[in-house]
Amino acid sequence: MLILLPPSEGKTAPRRGAPLSLSGLSLPSLSAARMAVVDALVALCSGDPAVAMETLGVPKTQPELVALNASLLSAPTARADAIYTGVLYDALDAATLSTAAKRRAASRVMVTSSVFGLVGFGDRIPAYRLSGDSRLPGLGDTGSVQAHWRRHLGVGALEALGSGLLVDLRSGTYAAFWRPDEVAARTATVRVLHEVGGVRKVVSHFNKATKGRIVRALMEAGAAPRTPAALADALRDLGWAVEVGAPGKAGVQLDVVVSEL
Repeated sequence: MLILLPPSEGKTAPRRGAPLSLSGLSLPSLSAARMAVVDALVALCSGDPAVAMETLGVPKTQPELVALNASLLSAPTARADAIYTGVLYDALDAATLSTAAKRRAASRVMVTSSVFGLVGFGDRIPAYRLSGDSRLPGLGDTGSVQAHWRRHLGVGALEALGSGLLVDLRSGTYAAFWRPDEVAARTATVRVLHEVGGVRKVVSHFNKATKGRIVRALMEAGAAPRTPAALADALRDLGWAVEVGAPGKAGVQLDVVVSEL
């Protein structure tokens, strides 16, 4: 089983640690594609800060984010599960997983990254600021980060997946980096619906928190489903209400229905 997560907008910048080593990251087949993004991002952020902030959509009150990007190759690194923050990662709370669950997460969970494509929880990376819908001068014909990873991410993603089940928890922006069409039969996408008074809707906070809790529960339980239906059963066993949709190009959609956070 491979679980794909979206990154977080906010990140914790480590105070100490070795600098970035692209050759030390999971999926070395992505090294050249990663280096292309790093080079383009460092070049942009080493120039005029105002231009970099406008290009990346960085608020004028946060110029330190441009400096963060400019120092990508020399900044301290930490494990990816300590870098990413926010609602999903707070709910997952990787630091407090049991030893066995941490070991499972290290091999079964990867984060979709605008800079690195895919990173495992144990990969050491620096903090950065680059949204998935950004455009970087010098990155291909259009500079589109999404287009760059659409060209390169598939090989790495399929390598990480192997013959197992893909559990796709990515948001729309990052789902566009790679479409798992060729493995749709063994792909489960998860949508969280908040139900109040019989009315269901997607609420960002419930969606992110519940996905974090789902990953945590699956890792602690040692669940290893091999089909979307088996994943639905595993989630029901863990206490969630789950409805299974019809197969589609993106896989089988599982709706997890919650009424309270």
